[in-house]
Amino acid sequence: MAKILMKGNEAFGKAAIEAGCKYFFGYPITPQNEVPEYMSRELPKIGGVFVQAESEVAAINMVYGAAGAGARVMTSSSSPGIALKQEGITYAAGAELPCVVINVTRGGPGLGTIQSSQADYFMSTRGGGNGDYRTPVYAPATVQEAVDMIIEAFDVADFYRTPVMVVADGMIGQMMEPVEFKEPKKRDLQPKDWATTGTKGQRKPNIINSLYLESELLEEHCIKLDKKFKEIEEKEVQCEMYKTEDAEIVFVAYGTTSRIVKSTIDILRDKGMKAGLIRPKTLWPFPFKAFEEIPNAKNILTVEMSMGQMVEDVQLAVSGKLPVHFYGRAGGMVPSPTEIANEAIKIMDSAQESELAMGGVR
Repeated sequence: MAKILMKGNEAFGKAAIEAGCKYFFGYPITPQNEVPEYMSRELPKIGGVFVQAESEVAAINMVYGAAGAGARVMTSSSSPGIALKQEGITYAAGAELPCVVINVTRGGPGLGTIQSSQADYFMSTRGGGNGDYRTPVYAPATVQEAVDMIIEAFDVADFYRTPVMVVADGMIGQMMEPVEFKEPKKRDLQPKDWATTGTKGQRKPNIINSLYLESELLEEHCIKLDKKFKEIEEKEVQCEMYKTEDAEIVFVAYGTTSRIVKSTIDILRDKGMKAGLIRPKTLWPFPFKAFEEIPNAKNILTVEMSMGQMVEDVQLAVSGKLPVHFYGRAGGMVPSPTEIANEAIKIMDSAQESELAMGGVR
């Protein structure tokens, strides 16, 4: 199929339809409004259903109902709206209901701004609702990658019976790029014999539930879920290693920020400085093992459009073996390649001074 120039949010909607999504429930909020607008126009053409719910809370509970009936279903929102959906997401995780949730992120806390941000890292990767659960979280850096990840997310959701999140910062939702809708790799998916589709007198009723009043039963259920999450951690982690083979300073960034950092790396390498990038493509599971593959690294610099939420995972990944630094902009501000490069140069100069001082002591 030829490439099509599309706005990110509209490409997200088309990707969902290509993946077999026939139901969408949502509520307007900037900067993701083109997603429900696209779905409202296109879903009826294929016999699908679009509902603009009266609130984000209503929308996610409609998703719960459609997922319980075995449908491929999606919702989307931006940061404050996703916060409102967290109760429904934990219910879906507890009931093991597959669905896809797109978050086109904006600055916070609270209503914050309509500008792009990456300040939803904690909410997305830690499970923003109550209880012991996690959700796979994809973080695309381009519109094409978002399309591919959304299509994959539906299969991952069905394969593991879990909600899956795709977190695209506001710039990716609003930018226009050429995209191609490729035939995805198919997973071996089991029939949804757990769904509430009506017994037709041929089986016992299925029950969709996340309520366990007996502690022993709930513990057993949590252990079952935890086993699933450990399998996801083992099998579904994705990342990109960019010029890390000889890098002495290694950036960690995702989404739009990672694209800016690649320009920073070009600036530094033109100055003779060896820089590289670890780009998590899944924020959960986080690519911890990637940090074992940077043999020449002396410093890590995490760059985010937030006050530094991913830093905690980076620190866990290096286990104190390397110094972890942070540079970020918040509130909708976007870092430039030059300012990131200046920060990296300061770190490398400081490290070199320390090495010289240690040599002088000896």
